[in-house]
Amino acid sequence: MIGSIIERVGPYKIQYSQPTFQTLVRSIVFQQLNGKAASTIFNRLAAAAKADPLTPESILKLRPTRMRTVGLSKQKMTYIRELSRMTRGGKVDFGRYPTLDDAAIIEHLTEVKGVGVWTVHMFLIFALRRTDVLPTGDLGVRIAMKKAYNLPDLPKAAEMEQIAAAWRPYRSIASWYLWRSLENQGAS
Repeated sequence: MIGSIIERVGPYKIQYSQPTFQTLVRSIVFQQLNGKAASTIFNRLAAAAKADPLTPESILKLRPTRMRTVGLSKQKMTYIRELSRMTRGGKVDFGRYPTLDDAAIIEHLTEVKGVGVWTVHMFLIFALRRTDVLPTGDLGVRIAMKKAYNLPDLPKAAEMEQIAAAWRPYRSIASWYLWRSLENQGAS
């Protein structure tokens, strides 16, 4: 099942980001949006902040009304400002994360309002390059598993863990293949 997806999708070509403040801000912007819309909003935010990369200070210099005009929802604007304050204050320290285990990072970052387990899973996979993360809250992974394993319903976390047990210690890589399997529905 996963083997046929790997064969169809081809070589593993994940694109990584750096484990930085900007990457986590980007993840918040991308929550529950399609990629094109989220990219547009993120690029507008970066332009408004006049910072590359984004910093907590560059975000906090923006007025909330200005942040809303770039397309951020009130909630996401609040989350990004909270992350900015916590990072500036030292409560969130991106330099520590490469040395912490996944559970500690999840516990630490989910203290930031608006940063849930899904967001931290994406940060672990795409910024910290952790190879054994199974994003059980990701709709795309759930849909791809349902399809690949001919499940009657979208799998819940426990069922996903059971299916993915054989993929250890490479569940992040298998998840990447599951995401890619959805990109070309006609080829399956």
